Amino acid sequence: MKIAAAQLTSAPADVRANAARAAVLAVSAREQGAELVVFPELALTGYEPAALAADPGLWTGADDPRLDPLRAAGIATAVGVALPGTGPRPAIATLVYGADGAHVTTYTKRHLHGQEREVFEPGASDGRFTLGGIRFSLGICYDNHFGELPGRGAADGCRVHLASSLYGTGDGIGQRAAVYPGIARAHGLYVLLANHVGPAGPWTGCGRSAVWAPGGALLAEADDRTPSVVTATIGPTT
Repeated sequence: MKIAAAQLTSAPADVRANAARAAVLAVSAREQGAELVVFPELALTGYEPAALAADPGLWTGADDPRLDPLRAAGIATAVGVALPGTGPRPAIATLVYGADGAHVTTYTKRHLHGQEREVFEPGASDGRFTLGGIRFSLGICYDNHFGELPGRGAADGCRVHLASSLYGTGDGIGQRAAVYPGIARAHGLYVLLANHVGPAGPWTGCGRSAVWAPGGALLAEADDRTPSVVTATIGPTT
């Protein structure tokens, strides 16, 4: 199976515009032979905590019609949204859809970082799903700094760990370079990182969305400037 990591520059607090941008990248991934494309954390709003706290109209459920262009792209997708929570706060979430546009699963970020704790509610369970006979685990940005999360996925038969993140051009560059190949080495997983590129709220995303093989070898990597997709082939389970 070929999978794709997408990086984009999100329009601040504009779900419709970002769904359209994501759909263009999803079609590109499909045309390159990918069966699944993964987008960054909060890709459909940008990383805009203040706007998300103030405007529930930016929160996006699994059946939100603003996602129709992405669901119609003809490829399975994992996209970062602000999800209506169980209380007055949204959750940082990944919505997963099949190639037919049907909702597969939702994962909500378990480990909130810094100011996120004042705006969002944390998730309480791990996210996993199966596509094409391959089992996938999910993590969102700071989640991936807690190795037990992908470790539980590996113990449950997952072959690939999908990370939707925002790493900036400062310290984020080094964190990105250490965390994701480290997961691949520690747990014997393929690891995909979908990262923002360009302006992202108070940060500048460093791009370099990538896929690593079990053991940590780099299979594919985007640049640090351009909204794009990179693809890699996931081999059979050994």
